[in-house]
Order: sequence, then C-alpha cells, then structure tokens
Amino acid sequence: MSESQVWDAVDAYFTAHLAPDDEVTAAALRDSEAAGLPAINVTPNQGKLLRLLAEIQGARAILEIGTLAGYSTIWLARALPADGRLISLEYDPHHAEVAVRNIARAGLDKVVEVRVGAALESLPRLADENPPPFDLVFIDADKANNLHYLEWALRLTSTGSLIVIDNVVRSGRIVDAGSEDGDVRGTRAALELMGSHPRLSGTAIQTVGTKGYDGFALARVLA
Repeated sequence: MSESQVWDAVDAYFTAHLAPDDEVTAAALRDSEAAGLPAINVTPNQGKLLRLLAEIQGARAILEIGTLAGYSTIWLARALPADGRLISLEYDPHHAEVAVRNIARAGLDKVVEVRVGAALESLPRLADENPPPFDLVFIDADKANNLHYLEWALRLTSTGSLIVIDNVVRSGRIVDAGSEDGDVRGTRAALELMGSHPRLSGTAIQTVGTKGYDGFALARVLA
C-alpha cells in the first residue's frame, strides 16, 4: 500500500473501533455532501477527540468558530449537560441552514445556537452580551483570521478554559516564514501568539489520516 493508503486504513481501523459514526452523524455527512458543502469536516476520530476534550473539561459552555454542516458541532454538543450551551458561528447562510437541520435531527437544538455572519462581526456582539466564560473554544474557520479568533477566544474564556485551533500544519507550509498565503500567515501569527502570551500554555500536534497531512494546536488559559 502507498503511504496515504496506510493512513486511510489506520484511520478506518481507529474509527471502526473507537469512534464509529451513528445514524445521526452519518446523516449529517450525507446531507452535507448532498447540499454541495466542501468535504472539510473533521474526521470521526477527530470529532471523538473534541468530545473527549469537552468532557475532560467538564464543559458547560462551548464556542465554535466555523460550523460548516454541524458535524463537529454535534460531537462537541454531545458532551454538554442538558442545561449546557454551545454557540457556533458560521459565515455562509447555506452552510448554516444545513447545520441547523443536522443539529435538530441530533436532538441538540435546545443546547446549540448557530449564528450567521462574519465571525469577526459576531464575536464583538457576543462579547457585548457578557456571557459566562466559555470552557472550550474550537476554532475551525477561515485560517487567515486565526490570530483574531484566538484574541477573541482569550477575551471570552477564563482560567482553565481550553482553546483548540484546527488545520495548523497547512501541508507543511506552516514553516515558510516568507509565505504570502493568508491562511499560512494567519495561522503562524496565531501560533506565535499562543507561544508568547503569558496567559496561554499551548502545543501543536502533526497528524496524518484520511484528510492527509495536517494537525491542530491547543492551549490552556492560565490565570
């Protein structure tokens, strides 16, 4: 087998034994494809990781930046108690419409709210509401704005909160300091802030699998 075939086979094995899709999550993926949304959702084992992180946090409030079809939203929301809250920000109204249907079918519409619009416009409005600090923030939107999303995540969390940024490897291009790619530049800026900010303790992990060569960063908010 080629290297990518091995990655696919290992992911399939992990998913089958540790994070199998059920009827709800499988339907969310089918509806996403049928609606013409890009196939950039997290994988099932990555979704399970998000759920475990939320459960480890004992999360009661989660903020997601980038909803797509709501697949990762469902994984995260399943970690919440009945009186928990997840706010997901989605730029594209069509994506949001698909996500809302998927979330309702999952029986999670009572704890999940999808807000439509540019996240950098939604985030100040959210801050004006003075919500309780979010226990977990998952950043998975346009990568060029990762620095700004991380800055807002810091404002909307408190000591002990967890911040996760997806897709930080950029197929290895993250090491190119001279890159003119906005996604690379935005992600580099976020990682550099994560490493230098006195209120953040973070790391990043490279991954391989059905989505190819990628990775994620996570940071804990300090006092």
